[in-house]
Amino acid sequence: MINYTVPSWVKQVNLPFKSYEEIPALIFEELNIVLDKIQNAAPLITIIIAAYNEEVNILRCITSLSKTKCKLPFEILVVNNNSADHTQDALNRIHVRQLFQPIQGCGPARQLAQENAKGKYILLADSDCLYPPEWMDEMMKVLQQTGVACVYGRYSFIPEPGYDRWQLYTLEKMKDAIAAVRHFKRPYLNAFGISMGYVKAYGLKAGYIMHNTRGDDGRLAFDMMKYGSIKQVKSNKARPWTSPRTLDRDGSFYKAITNRITREAGRFFTLLKGEKPHDTKKSNN
Repeated sequence: MINYTVPSWVKQVNLPFKSYEEIPALIFEELNIVLDKIQNAAPLITIIIAAYNEEVNILRCITSLSKTKCKLPFEILVVNNNSADHTQDALNRIHVRQLFQPIQGCGPARQLAQENAKGKYILLADSDCLYPPEWMDEMMKVLQQTGVACVYGRYSFIPEPGYDRWQLYTLEKMKDAIAAVRHFKRPYLNAFGISMGYVKAYGLKAGYIMHNTRGDDGRLAFDMMKYGSIKQVKSNKARPWTSPRTLDRDGSFYKAITNRITREAGRFFTLLKGEKPHDTKKSNN
């Protein structure tokens, strides 16, 4: 069952600051004490986060990851994707590995990160999302299964003015239903950087698209299908939470849900057959 209410852990890590300047030094100091304890110099897992103008969100995201209960060794690797705000200033005060990618786009940022990742496995996290303590464990339970190349999880929305939790809950139910249909023949369409994992060796063979366009994560997942299966992580313990700001492009909740219904209905029958082999680096979204 999907959470109808926002879990208490979300409220604890969803820090109230609106700008980098508002963040007290003590917040960074306390976070770093934890990060120094939980990260490993020889990790099995690398958590990759691409950050573009996320000066406060990156702190929230890493704070949530610092609460992880995973016993497997891991590291956090953040790529500043040419941010114009105080993202770099924030990263300079957080004890995580960091890189700078001047080529705009999640694909170039994630490609640079996987080339420098120390772990055997990659978990992708978004800088504007919050991750539950069990997220890493639940993702790895599936990713480490025999024959699996890539996994993806589901996610939920934090209510904001204009987006009541019951509305977002309804959207999540619909989103998960269509994801179940996609999974039979086109599971890569469900692979989003908000909650995705894969075997690094396969990711390096497939490679990310190296220009700024949407769908870099799904393209990578499609290209990794030759190396193993894509599986869904169904556990709600692995469900990250994020703001509904991606819905703002539609103007309102009702337009957002109408546009999504129209789009999915229009391509429903294409989801029932597999995609032909093609060059994902040149294809249109």
